[in-house]
Amino acid sequence: MMDLWIPVIALIICSVQVIYRFFFFINWKKVNSTFPPSTPNHQGVSVIVCAHDEEKNLKELLPALLEQDYPTFEIIIVEDRCNDGTYDFLLKETAAHSKVRTVRIKTKPDHIPGKKYALTLGIKAAQFETVLLTDADCRPATKSWITSMMNCFGEKTQIVVGLSPYAKTNGLLNGFIRFESMLTGVTYGAFALAGNPYMGVGRNLAYKKSLFLDNKGFNQHIRTMGGDDDLFVNEHATNENTVFTAAPDSVVFSICKKSWTSFFNQKVRHLSVGKFYKAKHRILLAPYYISTALLVPSIIAGLLTSLKLWIIGVFALSLLWLYLTFFELSKSSKIRQSWGELAFMDLLFSIYYLALAPVAQFTKKVSWKK
Repeated sequence: MMDLWIPVIALIICSVQVIYRFFFFINWKKVNSTFPPSTPNHQGVSVIVCAHDEEKNLKELLPALLEQDYPTFEIIIVEDRCNDGTYDFLLKETAAHSKVRTVRIKTKPDHIPGKKYALTLGIKAAQFETVLLTDADCRPATKSWITSMMNCFGEKTQIVVGLSPYAKTNGLLNGFIRFESMLTGVTYGAFALAGNPYMGVGRNLAYKKSLFLDNKGFNQHIRTMGGDDDLFVNEHATNENTVFTAAPDSVVFSICKKSWTSFFNQKVRHLSVGKFYKAKHRILLAPYYISTALLVPSIIAGLLTSLKLWIIGVFALSLLWLYLTFFELSKSSKIRQSWGELAFMDLLFSIYYLALAPVAQFTKKVSWKK
């Protein structure tokens, strides 16, 4: 009897992946309909960047922001207790460019995480109703980033969720990080396209200042280190007030971590807030992520049984749907992925998630450095 259960469980786990990836594909087929309308939106917007020891990155990011082809915007840099030359650099930039403003933080309350405190002060300082968030280590794909994101705001729109993949360089770590970020984007994008948005990334996220202030900012999860982006979206996003975009001009590229340890620590911080999502989202996502973590052990166990051809076939079908979904993403956003390494990265992601998920679930102390 035990010999029968092993391949059956393996088949069920692989089949769950097939079901979710088919769901991803059919919803990403809709993505072109989310492109910004032809009527431009020229309302003012405040671009907010929180920076902790980011002088080098800001020297690259600020020129890219100042070159944005949008009529009315300001750039607010929240200088958060920096120990490098960030503040002196910002003094020169604010004097040279009227669009650039600085909010300086010398100390913060002990009970508020640094990123949330910095963002709160930046949003309160914004002179425009719409705030557009990114990080110091990010770069807009084009000069039309602000335009593309702002054109997504309709009469009822309060939140716009964009994509922020990682820039391509050489090496296994870079390839894996890019795959992981694309898979994350595929997942939250598919749910948003299906009318059930549950998260966004603070590297490319816009929302109304009034939405933030009227709901007391991050008050509902103020003691949680992470979640300044995904928990806020999870709390307030609905099918009516949220737009997801994957238009090429809306993309913001991020700079990859340089070591596996720093990447792992970053993901622990990000995943540790998942347990605070709404119950309906935890229920919807749980089978997908559990099956993801158990995928490689299931395949290995299944290959040792008489149903090994079935296991191979079902896994191949899940890869097919993932390939087609990534293809839809690349068509809409122009983000490229190495198709030849897709299967390897998929299996590596399963191993990574099996190791990461338990750590993230039980981690209480994480730090912020952005």
